[in-house]
Amino acid sequence: MKYQAVIFDLDGVICKTDRYHYLAWKKIAEEVGVYFDETINNKLRGIGRLESLEIILGTRREEFSESAKHKLAQKKNQYYRQLLQTMSPQDLDPDIKATLDQIKAQGLKIAIGSSSKNARLILKQIGLDNYFDAVSDGTNISRSKPDPEVFLKASTYLGIEPPYCLVVEDAKSGLEAARAAKMDSAAIGDAVKYGLANYQLEKFSDLLKYV
Repeated sequence: MKYQAVIFDLDGVICKTDRYHYLAWKKIAEEVGVYFDETINNKLRGIGRLESLEIILGTRREEFSESAKHKLAQKKNQYYRQLLQTMSPQDLDPDIKATLDQIKAQGLKIAIGSSSKNARLILKQIGLDNYFDAVSDGTNISRSKPDPEVFLKASTYLGIEPPYCLVVEDAKSGLEAARAAKMDSAAIGDAVKYGLANYQLEKFSDLLKYV
């Protein structure tokens, strides 16, 4: 196969952190007195923290200064990080770990390509710190997905040109970022329905068919 590396989104692909995001945002919504539920939370998939806050505030967004919005976003992250502390290696699906091990055994490089600034904390909590060949995350990018920056930096860190990298994503914005980076992609979960990926995965181990 032509691929020399696989770049994985983290949240929703390697592990599930949606519930923690939801609980943290719900706490913020309750504090400012706006309605928030799972339907609204689903609209936040794959987008940045400040943009998510704008969606949550809705018609009340004009009531908050930019400074106030930044403080709310920071507070949400504090709540989220507290919740992440409860994660452990038991939160990593054994099938996902086995698939990653097999991909590495085949000689491919693997990387994380996540807009999250908490990617390294999550990897540590689930026992995968120092497991990936490279980590490109929210701490070293200036533009979130669908901008391709996060994947292009992962490619650079790995020393492998974009056409030889395969991206695995569960969000529309991530698939758009992969396309903009001139990388092939495999969709899993909700992202399958968009028809933007080269491959559709029913389960994580299906990835082995394409690498």
